[in-house]
Amino acid sequence: MALTALTWFYSKLGRFYPATYLTLELQSAFFVTVGTLALLSIYYDALADEYLPIGAVALATTALAVVLNLWRTFPLIKPINHWIRGERDGESSVRAWSAAITLPLNLIKRDLWIPIFVVVIPTSVAALLFTDLPWYSFFPIFSSALIAVGYGGILHYLMLETGMRPVLVDINHSLPPRQHADTRAMPLRWKLLATMPLINVITAFVVQALSTDNSTPAPEVDFMIAVAIATAISLELSVMLSKSILRPIGDLQDATHRVAEGDYDVNVPVTTGDELGELAASFNEMAAGLAEREKIRDAFGTYLDREVAEYILSEGFDEEGMATEVSVLFVDVVDFTSFAARAEARDVVACLNELFEIVVPVIARYGGHVDKFEGDGLLAVFGAPERMPDHADRALRAALEMTRRVNGEAGIKGDGAGVSHGEIEFRIGAGVNTGEVVAGAIGGGGRLNFSVIGDPVNVAARVEAVTRETDDDVLITEASKAALRNDFELIERGRFELKGIDEPVSLFAPVPVAAGDGRPAPSPVPGTLAGSEEAILRSRG
Repeated sequence: MALTALTWFYSKLGRFYPATYLTLELQSAFFVTVGTLALLSIYYDALADEYLPIGAVALATTALAVVLNLWRTFPLIKPINHWIRGERDGESSVRAWSAAITLPLNLIKRDLWIPIFVVVIPTSVAALLFTDLPWYSFFPIFSSALIAVGYGGILHYLMLETGMRPVLVDINHSLPPRQHADTRAMPLRWKLLATMPLINVITAFVVQALSTDNSTPAPEVDFMIAVAIATAISLELSVMLSKSILRPIGDLQDATHRVAEGDYDVNVPVTTGDELGELAASFNEMAAGLAEREKIRDAFGTYLDREVAEYILSEGFDEEGMATEVSVLFVDVVDFTSFAARAEARDVVACLNELFEIVVPVIARYGGHVDKFEGDGLLAVFGAPERMPDHADRALRAALEMTRRVNGEAGIKGDGAGVSHGEIEFRIGAGVNTGEVVAGAIGGGGRLNFSVIGDPVNVAARVEAVTRETDDDVLITEASKAALRNDFELIERGRFELKGIDEPVSLFAPVPVAAGDGRPAPSPVPGTLAGSEEAILRSRG
């Protein structure tokens, strides 16, 4: 109910809310002062005309202390006011959040001296001047006033923490979800150790005051004994209570850090049957769910290109598709059909997997993604879903590298790794074409695949088939040649009739180059698997 009311006031007052709440909250200091004077009047029997000047001094100094607190604290809430007025960029939001989080502790830590030196000491001295109390009465009066200061400090802290909650809830909408509370604040341990004993001490103070006979020769002694006993007993119980609460919370904190580091096998021991025990059990259920999700995510990344997976999960994914210019690379194994007819099924699969272990990381390193595997071949796309201006260069470089690595001495001279089975050595051909395609989620019946469709895809497959006629490892179309941004040495192979294509297509063969030809590698594309092949293979498990 209280938080609902504060939220309502915050919505109405806007940027005036922090200063208004702070000003009103500090007025509670007057109630603490009046209550302390009332308790002291029970301890010491004095005339009204003696207490009136003491009360006047106490209230006047309290008013001065409140003004000083406000004057020193208003600058601390400026970041909050700026944020409420509309300065809500990332840096301003963090500053406002930090100011609201640290406001309670800053008020206590920076200004604790104000009530002691401005209120307590002058009022304690006034109590001796305006009464006939002996000089040593200063110490119990001063001690009781310090207890009141402690009570007031805890009260201010908790009330400011409550009052800033509506503001912090609002600010959190502009913060990253993993914003850490690494700013200065009072730890929960100290809240418990400060609040619980103080409550018991004040209770003992009040009970002792009400039960003390003013004719007692030394009421100060009774007061000090009561406070000492209450402090000792309540402190012991408070320590035990804090451990009972903080140990399960500590287990949860440790487990949370481990989950943040990727360890989803964490299990929090359920050591209590209260709400903290239920929270630990719920955390274990959540961790188990995250572990299951991670397994699905790993499988998702294994059976679907990670770049495409990240794009599908991103906010920029358009299920209706998009038209974009890409370069398509089609790779196929030469004379694979005859090999598959003679080899065992497991040998066929093993050789294909060995081939793709070489080819796929090359595609990823140049910023492309595998659109689909088609038997002994594959279709790769450069420029979708991640747009890149040099997609043709990337596709051609990927084709040159993978053919060099697979074909070895049989094809482009270099340090090819080669893929073979017995006496049969695989040799691949690659065709590259550039054009506008439609990229999007294709499928139905609950099964979708991110793919590209259009004539450029079909042309790339037909171009690869021509490599059998020209005895080239790589062929590119005239459209890809025009899209190249860097100089490549190309040899024109002439115009070819392609199946399903109306007009003949001019094809070009890049001049073979050895490994380490000195050409700069393309810059990584955000969101791709750019990086070392070893890292890519490791990411795929």
